Amino acid sequence: MPPKKNPLKLNKLQLRTLALAHVLAGDENSSIRDVNTGEVTLTKMPHAHGDHVHVGSFVVSGQDASGLSNPAVWTALGRKGLVRVDQLGKITLTPEGLAYETGHGERFMQASDH
Repeated sequence: MPPKKNPLKLNKLQLRTLALAHVLAGDENSSIRDVNTGEVTLTKMPHAHGDHVHVGSFVVSGQDASGLSNPAVWTALGRKGLVRVDQLGKITLTPEGLAYETGHGERFMQASDH
């Protein structure tokens, strides 16, 4: 039997945000990986300029990236065990969060031309 899609019942904003966090986690300029725990801490969060956001080497619409600056999204992902947010707001993706299939992949991303 194939694994259930979205077993933690994340909403669309949470799924998009986690997908973008996966991209940031794979960018060595935006994250630090702990080889002992398998966790990845995001060191640099992108900020919107105009109607888009640069996430790693991609350009994402500002609307699709709105969860990155929404504390409620990170709190919800934390309750599900996918991320940890410390008192200073630093976000760490757990191994479960890194492995979670969002179904988004790179669907809403375009390569940056600037």
